[in-house]
Amino acid sequence: MTAYDAIIVGAGQAGPSLAVRLGAAGRRVAIIERHLVGGTCVNTGCTPTKAMVASAYAAHLAGRAGEYGVDLKGPITVDMGRVSARANAIASTSRRNNETWLEGAENVTLLRGHARFEGPNTLRVGDELLTAPQIFLNVGGRASVPDFPGVEAIDYLTNSTILQMDHLPARLVVIGGSYIGLEFAQIFRRFGSEVVVVEKGERIVSREDPEISAAIQQILEEDGVRFRLGAECISFEKRGADIAAHVTCEAGEPDEIGTHVLLAVGRRPNTDDLGLEAAGIATDERGYITVDDELKTSVPGIWALGDCNGRGAFTHTSYNDYEIVAANLLDGDTRRLSDRFPVYALYTDPPLGRVGMSEAQVREAGRPYKVASLPMARVGRAKEKGETNGLMKVVVDGETDAILGAAILGVGGDEAVHGLLYAMQGKVSADTIRRTTPIHPTVAEFFPTLMGSLKAPD
Repeated sequence: MTAYDAIIVGAGQAGPSLAVRLGAAGRRVAIIERHLVGGTCVNTGCTPTKAMVASAYAAHLAGRAGEYGVDLKGPITVDMGRVSARANAIASTSRRNNETWLEGAENVTLLRGHARFEGPNTLRVGDELLTAPQIFLNVGGRASVPDFPGVEAIDYLTNSTILQMDHLPARLVVIGGSYIGLEFAQIFRRFGSEVVVVEKGERIVSREDPEISAAIQQILEEDGVRFRLGAECISFEKRGADIAAHVTCEAGEPDEIGTHVLLAVGRRPNTDDLGLEAAGIATDERGYITVDDELKTSVPGIWALGDCNGRGAFTHTSYNDYEIVAANLLDGDTRRLSDRFPVYALYTDPPLGRVGMSEAQVREAGRPYKVASLPMARVGRAKEKGETNGLMKVVVDGETDAILGAAILGVGGDEAVHGLLYAMQGKVSADTIRRTTPIHPTVAEFFPTLMGSLKAPD
């Protein structure tokens, strides 16, 4: 048995940074990775998918060049092999940089293999037993594959495998109308595929307010993406070389025939093969490891960070988990999960930047509030760029004037929303923003206008 001061399972976004910090503090650290260093973000998430978003945007903008007075000779074509190679090269470089960083870190040993608990402070990796008084789980998640009838008989794609395609699907059926599914739907439609999105709900991205969902759908429909909503049951069967997705809906034909099917119906944590029961670590009904406000699990000396704890499913929340743990253990600081405002983006074009609560959530909480919205067509920067789709919306506490949440769907929305995030973190009131003088022409210059038009809901 090899003894360490700390063991980290998983080299995603939280694990490597924590390993390096602990090693620099003089702790002897083992970090264990069974697959690819960098986790989902670097290998199958943010890095390669946003590289593909960039390629899709380039193809889309080239097709619109004439609107800007730019003439391009010949038809616009997409080489899917080169698109994938570019995305994978960016991801590979990032992964290698992470590996080099860990391998050169003081007091840190990178081990390759599958870790399983054999006790509350003991892990087995292959033939080796490791022990440490502190163990940190950063094992991430993977695509969920529901037991749709017939799914086992088809060759379906997930967010990981679709990145390896070197040819363009003729007809892509996307199952799931949420963030991952919508990003890939727009990407492949802009590359030239026929795309239909099948969603069980009555609207896409149901966690957003209805007008945000409707605006996103309109944007994708203008790109040529079709939608089948209210799908009561979904099943699959082979139809020669094609795949038939059976959809029971109130309107439309029951089948969608595709050459390829992408399953984008959520994620599940990588906790089912860790031997958590041997350590006595509690999970919820979906398999997420339960943690407290400092990311401690039910077992003293064990923490869970990143996607596997169900307290955030993003790179930035995983990294913030590392910051919380490091601050409490090494810096004499006090940081908590409850200090964090929910913030994320949907990387369609234009993107959605979202922070805090939606209007529906505020209403459900029973809080008095004021709300304002403004179409991006009024924003000078959007008009100058020829990208006027979308809207911005803000919800403010009706008594304290505190900003409760905002959605910026439009050009630069994923960047502009940070101004409101920082205002919320700093407890800046809506009236303070109303009185500021922003730069023109920008997207964020309309935040004071937005705050000046706040009204109680009808």
